[in-house]
Amino acid sequence: MDVILRDGSTLRLHVPGPDDEADLIAFFAGLSPRSIYLRFHGVRRVDTDFIAGYLVPDWDSHGVLVGSLEGRIVAVAEYVRLRDARSAEVAFAVADTLHGRGIATRLLEQLAQRAAEHGIERFVAEVMHENTAMLAVFRDAGFEISRKLESGEMEVTFPIAPTDVVRSRIDERDHIAVTASLRPFFRPATVAVVGAATRRGSIGGELFRNMLTSDFTGSVFPVNRKGDSVAGVRGYRSVSEIPDPLDLVVICLPGERVVAAADEALRAGVRALCVISAGFAEVGGEGRARQDELVALVRSHGARLVGPNCLGVAVPPIGMNATFAPRALPAGRIAVSSQSGALGLALLERARERGLGFSAFVSVGNKADVSSNDLLEWWEDDDATDLVVLYLESFGNPRKFGRLATRVARKKPILALKAGSTSTGAKAASSHTAALAGSETAVDALFRHAGVLRARTLEELVDAAVLLSHPPLPQGRRVAVVTNAGGLGILCADACDAAGLTLPELADETKAALSSVLPAESSVSNPVDLLGSATAETYAAALPIILADPGVDSVIAQFVPPVVAGADEVAEAMRAAAQGAPKPLLAVVVSEEGIPQSLRDADSPVAAFPYPESAAHALGLAAVRAEWLRRPVGTAARFDDLDEPAARSVVESVEDAWLEPAAVRALLSAYGIPLVPERVAADADEAVRCADALGYPVVLKTAAPGAHKTEVGGIALDLSTAGEVREAAERIGGPLLVQAMISGGAELLAGVVQDPVFGPLVAFGPGGTAAELIGGTTFAIAPLTETDADELVHSGKAGTLVRGFRGAPAADDAALRDLLGRLARLAEDLPAVAELDLNPVIALPTGCVAVDARVRVRRPQPTHDPKSW
Repeated sequence: MDVILRDGSTLRLHVPGPDDEADLIAFFAGLSPRSIYLRFHGVRRVDTDFIAGYLVPDWDSHGVLVGSLEGRIVAVAEYVRLRDARSAEVAFAVADTLHGRGIATRLLEQLAQRAAEHGIERFVAEVMHENTAMLAVFRDAGFEISRKLESGEMEVTFPIAPTDVVRSRIDERDHIAVTASLRPFFRPATVAVVGAATRRGSIGGELFRNMLTSDFTGSVFPVNRKGDSVAGVRGYRSVSEIPDPLDLVVICLPGERVVAAADEALRAGVRALCVISAGFAEVGGEGRARQDELVALVRSHGARLVGPNCLGVAVPPIGMNATFAPRALPAGRIAVSSQSGALGLALLERARERGLGFSAFVSVGNKADVSSNDLLEWWEDDDATDLVVLYLESFGNPRKFGRLATRVARKKPILALKAGSTSTGAKAASSHTAALAGSETAVDALFRHAGVLRARTLEELVDAAVLLSHPPLPQGRRVAVVTNAGGLGILCADACDAAGLTLPELADETKAALSSVLPAESSVSNPVDLLGSATAETYAAALPIILADPGVDSVIAQFVPPVVAGADEVAEAMRAAAQGAPKPLLAVVVSEEGIPQSLRDADSPVAAFPYPESAAHALGLAAVRAEWLRRPVGTAARFDDLDEPAARSVVESVEDAWLEPAAVRALLSAYGIPLVPERVAADADEAVRCADALGYPVVLKTAAPGAHKTEVGGIALDLSTAGEVREAAERIGGPLLVQAMISGGAELLAGVVQDPVFGPLVAFGPGGTAAELIGGTTFAIAPLTETDADELVHSGKAGTLVRGFRGAPAADDAALRDLLGRLARLAEDLPAVAELDLNPVIALPTGCVAVDARVRVRRPQPTHDPKSW
């Protein structure tokens, strides 16, 4: 496991084994007498007998982690389980020269996680009262500590469960550390290009020339085999020959030569590498091994890596173009991360055509180390960036992305294009909930929760970037359309409807004011038709009136150049109307000459588009952002009546199977899920006795685990007599479930499914036998806040049923929110619950009850990403 430290360096952690004996002896022997005293509360002899206790820990009674930097052990952390099996004593030692870099805190985070996996609930530490540094580690980690001073020693005790406070502190430390680690990529003073050939057309040579022609504010050095000069700049045969300390090294060599070049740069003290070269994980087995070797090398030196197999990094405000793009990027306020170099180039070209400028561009390539998550950390506090644009093909750590994006999106918009959709996961699903889910469902749920705006095409991505670069945001979805061509107005109205926008009737005062300045033949309804004879003066007169309408949140002004007016003059009228307006004004100019330059300038207050559909789709995304910003943050609901140990014992009793009805009931009851009263019967005689005990009418169902009861004919409803029960029982066959009949209410579906990448998803939608046919199920990423649960309950088709459809009474939405909160908590606590289906849930005016439940348990596949942040 790799951790990132306060100064931006990284540290590799591992479990010690016999091969570490000599290194451990050297580590302890290198500690100062003071450190030895504080760690062991006295003098200790360091020899093989002493070290033997650290080698090959069993993790049940004793757990040990060591941290290594540049091939030597620099830190050790351990716990020893106490007689109270839920407690363990914890202790640390860090090399004296590395104090103050946050190593002990990172060791504590990782050690606590592993101890919890082995059933330990709390740590105990015996700390000398003068060891203020270690006391600060426990305090700052975020754990709720208690202290007791006795005989000059402080006993510190704290639970190690990952609370919200602990997670928040970890995120804070990650933010500080990651930002520090990326500084050499975005603020370098010295850059070397390894593989900068003298000939034109080579990637390294062209990249080096790009650095020269982009007016880089720092120094750049070419490195090639012969040390030849490139473009008149003195060359060097190796990085080690360069006299200046280097911030960033860009490597453009054949894949098989990259590791050696990286090793040389790292030994020279470089802490930031950008590897342009291909031939790594993207080509399969040998390339994957080479990439793993490269990452291990980089981490062993505490450094960071962009790439490999990438286009490079550009920071236009400082004139840095460390890419092999054909043209330098214009400076601006948009930061771009692209997982595809080719698509990144296409995006940049399209954006340039629309007058957009950039604060940074990073092609992450194989994202072996630096990822979009890391870049979000940097751009969150980057004063040069107002908008973040992401092209994503995969997620390394989507749960971390969700937390990061949620935080960043409160400050600046995030616009994303996600490729690589697939429905493979849904094909393998067996429950209604899982069949309705899928990778794209998870992406949508993640983005919706985090406030990330999702574009579906490259064109839409650029259009949305144009609008989001022109504040203000619309404060609602009400749009007024102004046009000089009636047909264009109709197209725009249709596009607005498709984008979830509305065209309201204009206020009487607005219509009257328009009638006073427009020809009698003009239409003052919405869309407002200025006629083909409209001039710049016509737009100048009409637009301020429409912008002032209190029932309008934004205005789309369209113009097709006729004989009587030119696009440039109308563009100036639009700019003047938008200047200082509290509402967005969008321009659509359908012209052979394209959008006028004045509307593409960086200082234009008007966002301009070539087609009405482009403007409408972009405005729809802007409205989504405005609504998300107005949404309460919310907090996760707390439940004091959960019995997690009882639920866990149910789940751990099976490996991969649908739970029996009794186990399903025990699991759900432990989490307070409201269930219909039921009995299990082996045959018809017992079913009759159960029905008599429950009271008629009853429902009879097959008790076969995981069965779709309607599909196998395994259900009989509203049985009012013993004879009806017996007849149905003999037809269905045992074992049987006998349930009380619940009448009335809306039939809904609620459930959870564990996505292998995104984690638990909570589902809510219309229920019953046609749930998949009807559709309308909405998914949200767990954990759920109260706001998330409220949105699930009241959105879409399910929200219509909850509010009362066609005269039906409204359902108890508070009970439904409580149900979803409990399901989310269950899914978070018990990841082995792979699919959970409550269908239907009967939503009543008072309360709700699940009348059918199916649960599949499947052990999650272990995954290991050495990157802990």
